[in-house]
Amino acid sequence: MNIHTSDAARPDAENPGTAKPDSAKPPISIGIDVGGTFTDFVVVEGNSAPRYFKTASTPQAPSDAVMNGLGDIAESHGLSAAELMSRIRLFIHGTTVATNTLLERKGARVGLITTEGFRDLLALREGLKEDRYNLRMTPVEPLVPRPLRQTLAERIRSDGAVEAPVNEEALDGILDELALAGVESVAVCMVFSYLNPLHERLVAERIRQRHPELYLSLSSEILPQIKEYDRLSTTAVNAYVGPVYARYLERMKEEASGLGLESDILTMTSNGGVTPLDVAARQAVQAILSGPAGGVSGAVAYGRLIGEGDLIGFDMGGTSTDISVIESGDPQVSGEHYEGGWKIAVPMIDLHTLGAGGGSIARVDDGGTLHVGPQSAGAERGPACYGRGGDQPTVTDANLVLGYLDPGNFLGGRNLLLPDLSERAVRESVAEPLGLSTVDAARGILDVVTTAMAEGIRLLTVRRGGDPRHFSLLAFGGAAGLHVSQVARKTGIGKVYLPSAAPVLSAYGMLASDLRYDFAQSFTASLDVVDLDEVRRLMDRMAGKGIDRLRNQGLADGDIATRFTADMRYLDQIYEVNVTVPDLALDDDSIRREWASLFHERYQTLYSYHQLDQEIRLVTLRATVTGKLPTVELPARERNARERNDRTGEARKGTRRVYTGTWTEAAVYAAD
Repeated sequence: MNIHTSDAARPDAENPGTAKPDSAKPPISIGIDVGGTFTDFVVVEGNSAPRYFKTASTPQAPSDAVMNGLGDIAESHGLSAAELMSRIRLFIHGTTVATNTLLERKGARVGLITTEGFRDLLALREGLKEDRYNLRMTPVEPLVPRPLRQTLAERIRSDGAVEAPVNEEALDGILDELALAGVESVAVCMVFSYLNPLHERLVAERIRQRHPELYLSLSSEILPQIKEYDRLSTTAVNAYVGPVYARYLERMKEEASGLGLESDILTMTSNGGVTPLDVAARQAVQAILSGPAGGVSGAVAYGRLIGEGDLIGFDMGGTSTDISVIESGDPQVSGEHYEGGWKIAVPMIDLHTLGAGGGSIARVDDGGTLHVGPQSAGAERGPACYGRGGDQPTVTDANLVLGYLDPGNFLGGRNLLLPDLSERAVRESVAEPLGLSTVDAARGILDVVTTAMAEGIRLLTVRRGGDPRHFSLLAFGGAAGLHVSQVARKTGIGKVYLPSAAPVLSAYGMLASDLRYDFAQSFTASLDVVDLDEVRRLMDRMAGKGIDRLRNQGLADGDIATRFTADMRYLDQIYEVNVTVPDLALDDDSIRREWASLFHERYQTLYSYHQLDQEIRLVTLRATVTGKLPTVELPARERNARERNDRTGEARKGTRRVYTGTWTEAAVYAAD
């Protein structure tokens, strides 16, 4: 395994155009995961085995870490930066930039234009709290302050007809007022625009004429479906993070192009697919789970490799842990996700995120209770053992105290750890306040963090109608291997996988992903009487949009696939279930019969009951169009666990003194 951690200067960009692609040399594919603590790279040259690289993240300028890592990769391959860039055929990256912008409230100054009478919907939300039984929960501060929320006299009716046209004179006054207030982004969300986007498009056209510098988000483009608050909240999030994310993408594109990159840069989206930069910049809300989604794609690919379709993904990095569920080879996707207190209703891989990672800080409160996370030591100072000025104990420090980390071989030996600093931090901040030994305090830290992770796994699987004991646990991320056994014991999971690529599986997942576009159209009707010809027309129209995009990006029809689903519910309920749509080439009676059966079956799986005598309602039709990208495989040795077991003697590196209730000399093996 080639692991590099470097803050070296960026590769020299002088004369990037002098390097020309050499068709005789194999092309290079690069997957990049820009995390909060480290930035990971997976590099595949032709049909060679992947090579793995790491470099420290640069939170103040995330693209700097990407450029630093590319310099390391070029040096490792004996190439100049220009030569490396000229041979890249696939460049895919995922990032936490959009997520951090929202969570840290560092987004754009946003103005909102909505229908008269709906100014305060962003503050009223749905009349509910995210944690509805928490009486002390602080209300979430709206992303758009009330003075910047403007209403317009216009109205589209519930059948899509125009009730009242846009008052253009009033619109000009609103735009002037927002410009004077210094907004850099505008969200437009009109009532029933998902049925008729005419008024939103008129507003957009006026904004582009008068203020072309403003970042623009239309709800009819971001989320053209029913439920006013869902559409408004999602559009507001897009407007809030969009300018920051677009600037980041533009900077990375300029820097990579300056080094000679000719291929397109693709970015990971929250639904598990990838998309070009221009689409990603406009649909920034799709990047909220960009990095973690790559890990899930990597887990799906690894599951195919080893023949495991039912997996729980356990992705533990330096800052947080992401838990995902994969059933029959497909990750669970949800249209209802909360991030930073805001509802995001675009399709996203269903993840449960915990503020617990290798850098999570342990502390004892005034009542003598030990807590771990969500505060993190971060990428700059890091855990105490890094010797960069951090003096608070972290999960990494606890692992070092107990002997689970080799202080001389951290990140391939490029970063040396300092056990004395870990012991002092754990002793002073945890052991002494609790009256414990340093070793027992370190064990307590790990017990708290693994218990939280086990509960997160139970919550996610049970909420989706599953039982964690029926799944295998796949660990990846830089810190997962140290904790996966304890988590498996606490959840009753009997089988655990730890790939050799685990520390960079999210970056590998980028290379295992395909281009993907999701489309939705609300269409409310009873399944018993729905006009199936209209369903076919709407589905064909949505699929056609995606197919046209992929053809324009150079994909052949044989590499394009389409999948149809629908959000459905019983008549007396308000929450929907996503169900696969039967083959629309069947006759109408067969479609209705099979569709109803699929809905009842899915409902039974999720909630352990179904209602055969209840009317079934369609709410939203969905089309997912994917375009197959070149395949990058993990090393063949990952396929055969028996072969790896036969080679354990060769992989043994020595022993290390570790604490497991008593101090023991434990055998140490090379994972690769």
